[in-house]
Amino acid sequence: MVRKIVLFLMPCLLTFASCQEKKQEKEALVYKTLKVERTSGAVRTNYSATMKGKETVEIRPQVSGLITKILTCEGQKVHKGQTLFVIDQVPYQAALSTAESSLKAAKAAEATAQLTYDSKKQLHDQQVISDFELQTAQQALLSAQAGVAQAEAQVTNARNSLSYTTVKSPVSGVAGMIPYHVGALVSSSIAEPLISVCDDSEMWVYFSLSEREVTDLTMQYGSLEAFMQGMPDVSLLLSNGKEYPEKGRVDAVSGIVDAQTGAVSLRAVFPNSQHLLRSGGTGTVVLSTVREGVIIIPQTATFELQNKVFVYRIDDGKTKQTAIEVAPLDDGKTYIVESGLTEGDVIIAEGAGLLREGVLVNEE
Repeated sequence: MVRKIVLFLMPCLLTFASCQEKKQEKEALVYKTLKVERTSGAVRTNYSATMKGKETVEIRPQVSGLITKILTCEGQKVHKGQTLFVIDQVPYQAALSTAESSLKAAKAAEATAQLTYDSKKQLHDQQVISDFELQTAQQALLSAQAGVAQAEAQVTNARNSLSYTTVKSPVSGVAGMIPYHVGALVSSSIAEPLISVCDDSEMWVYFSLSEREVTDLTMQYGSLEAFMQGMPDVSLLLSNGKEYPEKGRVDAVSGIVDAQTGAVSLRAVFPNSQHLLRSGGTGTVVLSTVREGVIIIPQTATFELQNKVFVYRIDDGKTKQTAIEVAPLDDGKTYIVESGLTEGDVIIAEGAGLLREGVLVNEE
């Protein structure tokens, strides 16, 4: 009797297990999906950046001497032509006086040589003296004239040296730190400049794109010049995380790729009327790429395999692995799809990297 019961139960168990397996095969998993549509949008991409003043000048003395006056303060605004330092002028004034005296003596000698030559020429015309004597007088005059020219050059040099004792700013801007004090001995060979002056009316902000990004953008716009002209204005995030109130424009792209990093340097110019930006500072350039009528999908809907980007498209209720081409610039959250998807396609919106080909999917 017991034996018959066991034999009766075995077919039932097998039938139940088979039904469960079929039920599990037919059960579709529920995933969040996205219907692909064309839209307009901007992709914002962030790049680390460094700032540099429009013009930064290291001011060094052109003559040697002791600093007798410092006429500016650290961090002070200065104007082009403003006197910043005075170097001891006494020896240079003395040198100028000596040069001017030498010039007077040279001119006197020239005048004497001229009188001698004129006299000799009259006597030569009367055939009183020989050609040799006239030529000798002429050479003496030329020598005296050369002496005057040399003395004039010495006066010019001495006057220039004296003018160099007054150190002026060649540009308008903001003064840096001053490592020297009154009484310090300085010369043109000093290690540190007397002061640096930075013209910060505009700030040059440098950032880098990969070689591929620059190449793709250049091909997209047609040329490097069109790329720079067509690129929208860029934004700047300051070190405190706040956005700088004024926009900048990209005005230069390096023609050289950094061999070590594979990056290309770009320069954006930002107005700095409020002097919020400082030379040597850091920030983040935000580059916005505006596209019309494009497909934009979240990056959570994609996965990478062998340097290619894939999505899972829903085909007849099952997942189908599909390769796509994406724009070179992205904001870290979304992709602009260049090819591989068409409007109306339905794709898995999240967790694509955990799926496989042919999974039965119910749309959420």
